[in-house]
Amino acid sequence: LSRPCATRLATPWPSTCAEPMIDLVCATRMSPEEFWSKGALGLSLRRLHHESRLRPRIYFENKLGLPLLYNQRIVVEDASPVMAFIHDDVWIDDHFFFEHVMAGVTAYDVIGVAGNRRRLPGQPSWAFANLKFEWDDRSQLSGAVAHGPSAFGPVSAFGPTPADCELLDGVLLAAKREVLLRTGLRFDERFEFHFYDMDFCRSARAAGLRVGTWPIALTHQSEGGFSSNGWVQSYQRYIGKWGD
Repeated sequence: LSRPCATRLATPWPSTCAEPMIDLVCATRMSPEEFWSKGALGLSLRRLHHESRLRPRIYFENKLGLPLLYNQRIVVEDASPVMAFIHDDVWIDDHFFFEHVMAGVTAYDVIGVAGNRRRLPGQPSWAFANLKFEWDDRSQLSGAVAHGPSAFGPVSAFGPTPADCELLDGVLLAAKREVLLRTGLRFDERFEFHFYDMDFCRSARAAGLRVGTWPIALTHQSEGGFSSNGWVQSYQRYIGKWGD
């Protein structure tokens, strides 16, 4: 297990920064050198080197499921008051990222950048209505995410944001740590990558928490791995757990 440690980030991160307020939690297969020199998130954080209130918590050379690592970070003693869980293939285009995340978790218990206002029986994604991968009605969708290999990619606008949602895209999920500890909300470790975000949002709603989208500018390099063997297995576990 690669432990997330701020001391490993000495070169790209200023040594004089004040105590940060947001843990930016990410797991990556990359080495530290690759992450900081080539990775979308690593390069984004280098660009935001002035932002002393962000604390990168990176699990390098990782081979474990995201929920296991995310849950570990929630309960450590030195965790920040706000937790932002993010993929490594994300460009942070928003240089007001800290302010926007803080505003979002003040308005909602759990936030993301894209989501769905409703749930449908058997739906395979926050955005799709059925196993034919047909988009849900646009009136039900919220948020925006850019896509592409480089920062500031073409924007996919799904619908008005902020908005109350039932499901969020796991590319970025954020919440106050106090909310997670008080309610016992955690990521289900049976979902190593696929469906952990949908399951997390359903668990949050079952706990009576408010879930919603918030305007934060990101570019995601990936558009998902639907129908792979790992995805199909996770979908079966998800339906087995929730029944619909």
